[in-house]
Amino acid sequence: MRFNTLFGRLFGMMLLSIVLAHLLAFAWFSQYGGPQRNGQPPGPPPEQVMAGPTDQPPVGANQPRPPEPPMDGRQPPRSMLGPLAGPLVPLLFQMLGLAVVAWFGARLLSRPIQRLSEAAERLSENLDAPPLPEEGTVEARQAAHTFNLMQQRIREQVKQRGRMLAAVSHDLRTPLSRLKLRLEQVPNAHLRERMAQDLSEMIDMLDATLRYLHEQRATEALQWFDVQALVESLTENAQDQGADVTLSGHCAPLRVQPLALRSAISNLLNNALRYAGHARIEMHDQHDYIEVHVCDNGPGIAPEQRESVFEPFFRVEGSRNRNSGGVGLGLTIAREAAQRQGGDISLRETKGGGLTCVLRLPRQ
Repeated sequence: MRFNTLFGRLFGMMLLSIVLAHLLAFAWFSQYGGPQRNGQPPGPPPEQVMAGPTDQPPVGANQPRPPEPPMDGRQPPRSMLGPLAGPLVPLLFQMLGLAVVAWFGARLLSRPIQRLSEAAERLSENLDAPPLPEEGTVEARQAAHTFNLMQQRIREQVKQRGRMLAAVSHDLRTPLSRLKLRLEQVPNAHLRERMAQDLSEMIDMLDATLRYLHEQRATEALQWFDVQALVESLTENAQDQGADVTLSGHCAPLRVQPLALRSAISNLLNNALRYAGHARIEMHDQHDYIEVHVCDNGPGIAPEQRESVFEPFFRVEGSRNRNSGGVGLGLTIAREAAQRQGGDISLRETKGGGLTCVLRLPRQ
């Protein structure tokens, strides 16, 4: 049996604990459990046992009691030990020894799992996180090696997808631009206008798709950030462009991904301005989390469709149609950006009608 495996180490610790517990019990009984050690008088010598009744001294009323054996300071009598002279003490020794070994065994078993869990959490936040050290038992080294190999493959796939996105962006934009120039040669004005509208929608959808895929592959570390300043900046930028946006509430700094948070709030704000023409931002700072409410009094979304709108390219009939200018990716990008930071986005009805998007982020 190899003792550099997890099974071998656990088996060896349990075996050692059992042997030590039995040795402690044997030593205790050898010291205090024998008839000569517990304060009882020794039995009669063999010659008296073999002798007849006539050899026994007569038993009289005034016969003195046999003297008590001398007490040894190192070996107290049973009367002084009380319940400690019984099997209770060795049993306690055994239970204590097994409990200590079980505690160390549980730590030995959970340590590589805990390290693997922490490494997986770091990987979910940053693909460029340092690899897991390949040390410990055979099982722990194999798990660490497999995890590092998985991390390397994920990084390679992300890089490959980035190269593919760059190629798609370049190869598709070029023919679309040429097609847009050739539309000017179409003699029918009505047909030319309809074709230009379809072409513009294709370009917008391509841009939104590339932006969505870029958001998915982007990795960003958590850092302390002033969310209040970010929301104020987005509000002022929208107001400078003539948008009807108001802000209320405050928020203390917290650990977030700044670019992802900016993307989430920007998409929520643009969604409200696109479908309602105005937006009201409310900030709520709690002990364990913060909430950013983006409210409007537009057409709103039916309750049965409030989860479906987070799916890519989903359009709500009536309020989100082809003439609205959206491609159905704003809420998808916003929710995924929030979830990468441990938060989420939910939708509810605004008092008086409309839609309220609630961005909740935990204080990590």
